[in-house]
Amino acid sequence: MTDGPLIVQSDKTVLLEVDHDRAEDARTAIAPFAELERAPEHVHTYRVTPLALWNARAAGHDAEQVVDALTTYSRFPVPQPLLIDIVDTMGRFGRLQLQHDPAHGLVMVATDRAVLEEVLRSKKIAPMLGTRLDPDTVAVHPSERGRLKQALVKVGWPAEDLAGYVDGEAHPMSLSEDGWALRDYQRRATETFWAGGSGVVVLPCGAGKTLVGAAAMAKAEATTLILVTNTVAGRQWKRELLARTSLTEDEIGEYSGEKKEIRPITIATYQVITRKSKGEYKHLELFDSRDWGLVIYDEVHLLPAPVFRMTADLQSRRRLGLTATLVREDGREGDVFSLIGPKRYDIPWRDIEQQGWIAPAECTEVRVTLTDNERIAYATAESEERYRLASTAHTKSGVIRSIVDKHAGEPTLVIGAYLDQLEELGQALDAPVIQGSTRNKEREALFERFRSGEIDKLVVSKVANFSIDLPEASVAIQVSGTFGSRQEEAQRLGRLLRPKGDGRQAHFYSVVARDTVDTDYAAHRQRFLAEQGYAYRIVDADDLLRPL
Repeated sequence: MTDGPLIVQSDKTVLLEVDHDRAEDARTAIAPFAELERAPEHVHTYRVTPLALWNARAAGHDAEQVVDALTTYSRFPVPQPLLIDIVDTMGRFGRLQLQHDPAHGLVMVATDRAVLEEVLRSKKIAPMLGTRLDPDTVAVHPSERGRLKQALVKVGWPAEDLAGYVDGEAHPMSLSEDGWALRDYQRRATETFWAGGSGVVVLPCGAGKTLVGAAAMAKAEATTLILVTNTVAGRQWKRELLARTSLTEDEIGEYSGEKKEIRPITIATYQVITRKSKGEYKHLELFDSRDWGLVIYDEVHLLPAPVFRMTADLQSRRRLGLTATLVREDGREGDVFSLIGPKRYDIPWRDIEQQGWIAPAECTEVRVTLTDNERIAYATAESEERYRLASTAHTKSGVIRSIVDKHAGEPTLVIGAYLDQLEELGQALDAPVIQGSTRNKEREALFERFRSGEIDKLVVSKVANFSIDLPEASVAIQVSGTFGSRQEEAQRLGRLLRPKGDGRQAHFYSVVARDTVDTDYAAHRQRFLAEQGYAYRIVDADDLLRPL
């Protein structure tokens, strides 16, 4: 027995004692193969899942490393059945391989014939397969490459895709590197992605995911389709590509609600791609409009289901997913793994912070006590109404104003989900409000005024969660959110993490109504940040705002 920070349990949960002096080392060691489930103040609960183990295996980790990490940091002996299960689960990855055969095209080859026999008898998988070429090889219909990988993950035999990629239509380009250079982790992320040919790179907001995309494009030197969350994000991509590469305005097209340009580099929004007309996704034709050499999915954790379906047909193209978190609230991480590719590169946010590339951040949950009238209204409300009532309680307004005053003069975002509440806060703080109906031109003008320091406060709805370039925000106050969304929490903190010119710390506040579901959802949202090493300080509103 050792004095380790982990307690590994036979149900595949792993408890991490946060205050232990080896906790950070242990967290880093288990991060590639364990998912954080709960993050209360002193003990965090992780779970070792098959998908996490397969992601680790695809990223080059083997079972010996996983077992060593658990046994090294565990306080008590690790249950032997769990260790055996880890070895067996990781051993499932790659017993089936997709390969390109010169004579027969796409084939599936088994290194374990019994596994091939098993999947051949699956009613869902058999129709995707062609002729049995020899005892260990079966032909695969090329159009089923993606759907086959999806199906194999679901039956527990994830295939290793070694079938290669087409180069697509060539389009010369290079990184300009005029006065800048890729950071070491950006270069490693690009190289690791390229070696695998497809997959996901996980980096925090502000760490330069766009530059990883640009570097991948420079390696491919081919036509590229870039899918983004919204028009503002797309234009941010265009600005970066024009500044960092040899590409010109004429080479980059925008495919959005406002424009329909298809050029060698085309930036399209998820919204327009998934828009239906007479029951059909007519814009999905964009995927076939050119011989794309590379497809980039920005904020891959938000990828809509119809795009997953189209991505199943793009398996011969190199695919790069970019995200700050692989958490999907719809539970479709398995589809990202099988259709975009496994996680190729990940680095803890704290590591990048320590290198000075993103700002240090202090996270504080401020608990507010509702008035008696607010508590009665909450207690007597229907269950589906309770979160809205707790989130938008008027008692929060005074606390929010006080936090803003505490950071007077610092660039501050107030972020929420309910428009009536945001309009009220905008008036109280004398700050512009940006919501979904705000025109792109007006949004960009306000963001520019915020960047330049002309205004130091913005009240924003969920439109500012993703891909908005707010480099000098140093304070964010979260007043309401999408229930318990961990991905939203990650994006909102990410708004603050770009390095500050004066080196100051970022402050992230979450204002929560005590004794309500608001508190429960806040605990769920904080899981992702805890996984990255950020500790939430929980304070009472009165204590936080009491004069020193």
